[in-house]
Amino acid sequence: MNQFIILDPGQTALLVIDVQRALFTRPTPVHEPYKLIEKINALVARAHLYGVQVIYTQHVNQSFLKKGTSGWDFHPNLSRMDSDLTIQKTQGNALIETALQSVLEAKNIQNLIITGLVTQGCIRATSLGGLEMDFRVVLVKGGHSNYNKDALQVIEQREKELEEAGVVVISPERIDFS
Repeated sequence: MNQFIILDPGQTALLVIDVQRALFTRPTPVHEPYKLIEKINALVARAHLYGVQVIYTQHVNQSFLKKGTSGWDFHPNLSRMDSDLTIQKTQGNALIETALQSVLEAKNIQNLIITGLVTQGCIRATSLGGLEMDFRVVLVKGGHSNYNKDALQVIEQREKELEEAGVVVISPERIDFS
């Protein structure tokens, strides 16, 4: 595991993936939901301070994440700003069948910091998709979660898998924007 990482703010985007109300109301609760929101908000505040582009994704499906429903809305405790972008998606990988890739290319983004939900789904798919598209991918330790009954084990397994694939897995306090 890396001890410290330095990222150029002008070439970095923070992706906050699918932190939507309905994911917090599943029969099995999100693992450590308040810590997750707190960690994401702290990282978003740092990103804003250093001029890092913050991009929220919003998953759309025809069941519990139906567009326009309260469950589809972002979690009410997220700290969002008008300058943040929102990308709607229907696939696990936020980089396919969306405008995200072209937005990142237009802004000359080379580094992706990944946070959000769910670890074994859209977090994993977007992290691997970012690697395939030659982005430097950073997964925030403690900045992603899921609603699996074995949530902690799922997190540990996916972090190991993603790190072996080339994703940098690091705690947010070890990310330096300079």
